[in-house]
Amino acid sequence: MHAHRRAARRLTGALALTLPALLVACTADPPSPAPTSTADPVPAGVDAARDDLAALAAAAQDRHLTATYTFEPADGTTRTVAVTSANDGTWRVDVPGWGQGGTVDVSLAATADGLFQCALPSTGWAQPAGCVRLGDADDAVPRKLDPRVQHPFTDWLDVLTDRRAPLAVSPATPLPGVNGECYSVESTSASLNAPLDVGIYCYLPDGTPAAVRTAFGTLKLAGEPGAAPATVPLAGPVTEGEPVSRDAPSPTDSPSAGTP
Repeated sequence: MHAHRRAARRLTGALALTLPALLVACTADPPSPAPTSTADPVPAGVDAARDDLAALAAAAQDRHLTATYTFEPADGTTRTVAVTSANDGTWRVDVPGWGQGGTVDVSLAATADGLFQCALPSTGWAQPAGCVRLGDADDAVPRKLDPRVQHPFTDWLDVLTDRRAPLAVSPATPLPGVNGECYSVESTSASLNAPLDVGIYCYLPDGTPAAVRTAFGTLKLAGEPGAAPATVPLAGPVTEGEPVSRDAPSPTDSPSAGTP
């Protein structure tokens, strides 16, 4: 009799210990699934567009030529910009109607001797052409002297070929009247100093820049490019004068760029 009672007490104790554990196991929440990434995958087409544009920009770096472009500025009348990329890597871009309130044609050039701005004979410049040295050949053009139209043919090509540059590239509808492939380029950087102007960049298969549309306006290739010279000549002699600014001169100012 006593043995049966002891066995019953042992069974009751065992149930008392086992039942709470079973209840906990039954009511516990199931384990959470492993976290998954919430980042959207990069579309294959976008990555391919970046590669294609980089390849065309690399071809443009090796494309030496003389060419003219119609330039429709964001403000102002349409004019013709002349671009020369010489075989030795020197370059020159002539921009009509940029200086002194749109009355002076200017030329920017980078040669073995440095970076130059030249004032060309024009409505507001009755003197012979003259040039002022702005710095070394790879220096940036000072902001107040920068017409910006030279960048798509010079330093912006370095940005377009650099896969580390903070850019987003996608195919774009060709600009009206433009042959070649066009790409929309956006900056992914929050910096105020973007590496280039966002916009539409178009190239022919051989790397010839066909068109550019950015905040400064639209450039479109006009006619067939010509052969490149061996090197770029400056438009005139180098002097100690002041470079031409964009602002119109006051009545008391007198031209000084290119003045011996």
